[in-house]
Amino acid sequence: QLQASGGGLVQPGGSLRLSCAASGGTFDYYGIGWFHQAPGKEREGVSFISMTNGQTYYTKSTRGRFTISTEKDKTMVYLQMNNLKPEDTGVYYCATNSPYVGDSNWMNPLGYDQWGQGTQVTVSS
Repeated sequence: QLQASGGGLVQPGGSLRLSCAASGGTFDYYGIGWFHQAPGKEREGVSFISMTNGQTYYTKSTRGRFTISTEKDKTMVYLQMNNLKPEDTGVYYCATNSPYVGDSNWMNPLGYDQWGQGTQVTVSS
């Protein structure tokens, strides 16, 4: 199971760090994706990390603002979000995939099997 946490209310330009915990195990041999679902919209990929080779992916919107990382024991995956914008508002989910999913496929939510419960991020002044 996955548990996402760390959301909250932040002003534009502010920062948050989201956490995704592997409940009862590790993320070894997985790829972990973060997704954003804005109100009334579909779930969209934000970032991805391969726990096997450390490969990371971002979208054009998140590259340079967000950083995905993990710890040595591979039980947590973090999403550091800086310079947040109102359009970043929504629920953020983490999910598991193959560690070799690749840059052309990681953003497709249909390829993910296990999902966390989501954490709410609100960017507003």
